[in-house]
Amino acid sequence: MKLMRYDLNSARELAIRVCVAAGASKAMAISLAEATVAAECSGRSSVGFAHLPDYLDGFLYGRINRIEEPVIFFPAPALIQVDSKGGIAQLGFDRAFEELLIRASTYGVTVFSLQNSYTAGELGYYVRRLARKGLVALAATNGSALMAAGQSSEAVYGTNPLAFAAPVDNRAPLVIDQASSATAFVNIRRAAERGEMIPKGWAIDGKGQNTMDSREAIKGALLAFGGARGANIALMVEVLAAGTTGANWSLDAPSFEDGSRSPGVGLFIVALNPELLVPGFSARMASQIERLSSKGIHVPGGSCTEDEIEIDLPSSLVATLEKYCLH
Repeated sequence: MKLMRYDLNSARELAIRVCVAAGASKAMAISLAEATVAAECSGRSSVGFAHLPDYLDGFLYGRINRIEEPVIFFPAPALIQVDSKGGIAQLGFDRAFEELLIRASTYGVTVFSLQNSYTAGELGYYVRRLARKGLVALAATNGSALMAAGQSSEAVYGTNPLAFAAPVDNRAPLVIDQASSATAFVNIRRAAERGEMIPKGWAIDGKGQNTMDSREAIKGALLAFGGARGANIALMVEVLAAGTTGANWSLDAPSFEDGSRSPGVGLFIVALNPELLVPGFSARMASQIERLSSKGIHVPGGSCTEDEIEIDLPSSLVATLEKYCLH
């Protein structure tokens, strides 16, 4: 597989260019490009440039409102409510980011609630940015129904991930970002495109039977990790990301891949100022992480900086992205 190498600025420019070519506003293109590059830097390439064509198709076919500005409300001093108006969650978060920092600092904790958006992309992106500003953050988002639960063979939840981040002195933030499903849908789709088998326990086929055939899995549904426990977490995410935001439940969310309607899903974030509870929190975190690391425990987090990394993209993916400039 031939790879093409980009520095981070060139990668951003590529993402912005193809988004604008697909009809996105400049502001929307910039927000999405930043999130796309950040996903690559955090090692989440499946929701980085590989996921970008989903957004580009969304711009072209009406699943994303390409030019609408998000609207921000403040129903209470420590609550920020955003209506994405069918746009992208990244832009809504960007528009409210500074206010979120101010209010979390002032009140100790602030809730960010966003509705009516396209899929949120890499969920760790949101909490990582807050942790870099000294906040502890928890995020939840839902999506179009892709995952079955319990005895049902029908998809009822999205992959419904949770993400958590905390600041750490002299180190990148601790970041945990994981789906409620046994794997991400994009991994199933990629395996199907390559004709590859998938591990047992990832998915069921269209008849509700366990399958290791990725192409049959596309016709069926994902499975929750850990059975009922994972399904319970997915339900908890659903209540936070759709129930409390007023967004579409996953069962009601139009597809993020097909059609001309926005999924209209939600994003829920709690941001906490830990220094008000425990002065020196970040230093305390650093000490604990050092202890855990010394015992061989992997501590997730970290991402690249401008001087540390370049991004390698498959030439076939770059060719796919460039085609959007011909529309």
